[in-house]
Amino acid sequence: MRVLYFTRDYTPHDHRFLSALAETQHTIFSLRLERRGRQLEDRPLPPQVEQVQWNGGQRPVRLIEAPALLTDLERVIERVQPDVIHAGPIQSAALLAALSGFHPLVSMSWGSDLLRDADRNWKMRFVTRYTLSHTTVLAGDCEAVRRKAGEFGFPAERVVLFPWGVDLQRFSPGQASELRNRLGWEDAFVILSTRTWETLYGVDGVVKAFCQAAEREPRLRLMLLGGGSQAAMLRKMLAQHDLLDRVHFGGQISGDELPAYYRAADLYVSASHSDGSSVSLMEALASGLPALVSDIPGNHEWITPEENAGWLFADGDFNALAEGMLRAAAAPAGLNDQRQAARALAERRADWPKNFQQLLRAYELARELDDRKSQ
Repeated sequence: MRVLYFTRDYTPHDHRFLSALAETQHTIFSLRLERRGRQLEDRPLPPQVEQVQWNGGQRPVRLIEAPALLTDLERVIERVQPDVIHAGPIQSAALLAALSGFHPLVSMSWGSDLLRDADRNWKMRFVTRYTLSHTTVLAGDCEAVRRKAGEFGFPAERVVLFPWGVDLQRFSPGQASELRNRLGWEDAFVILSTRTWETLYGVDGVVKAFCQAAEREPRLRLMLLGGGSQAAMLRKMLAQHDLLDRVHFGGQISGDELPAYYRAADLYVSASHSDGSSVSLMEALASGLPALVSDIPGNHEWITPEENAGWLFADGDFNALAEGMLRAAAAPAGLNDQRQAARALAERRADWPKNFQQLLRAYELARELDDRKSQ
């Protein structure tokens, strides 16, 4: 099968999908819609994947460029002759693929494109409905995505769901005493945040909650990984509370370094306002790290009383997040049950090699449906 993988930018998630696809028997072509802001992934494409050269992929795309890009996409399709196009997010790469008229089209939701962006205004609702109406199969990572697609009239039986998952060998429980020792945090209660410092991901709320909780619990420490446009605001907030010395700014962490940070922490937090099945949450669970996360629909599918792998707090309620931090820190030995439950949950539902097979099933289903339609 010849697969044209068409994505908005080149991110660690794209690298992971393309690396897995490269190990299949299929012929894979990679097409990038735009290059936005700071570079998100510096690893090259797998050598088995052909990078398609075209007029896109070099800078942020403006709406005025869409007609020319569509014409060039049609040229790419004519040259590559794909058996299936895999495209996402819904309102960008998948929209352009839908406009080309090519089928079978597997549109892949990236979570927030449907769960948040689709209802932003009438234009986004229109392009979302248009893309889905020209989609053969929708690939999604949680039930919330299936439900939202249904609101736009997309049939549930043409949705293939799979959490993207993680490498359970790389992300596994263990000790990272060297990192804690280097920071002088041997006896601290360490909270970890790995989300990008943008409004959508609520890292400002994590910092607000930490400032509240740290005033009452001197053992609290915060690891802030990543970066983003809120950097100056976050540092100012921490400085105003005289807490900069209790925070480690890890910056952009390589994939090889990341597991050690999960192992060095006692609690994972995320205040994201929209997520599907969050990969960083799955990394934390696989590392045996209890999670304290916002009660958005995607998180509801992972953090439940029955699973006992962590706790939810009301989205945007940073007082509740602060109280959750304090409760977890008050009885660190009592987190052992959550650690074991977190790992067990990841082993059951977040195994990347196993979950990836569902994407291949989506391709096959799309071809089958397209064949039936043409008969």
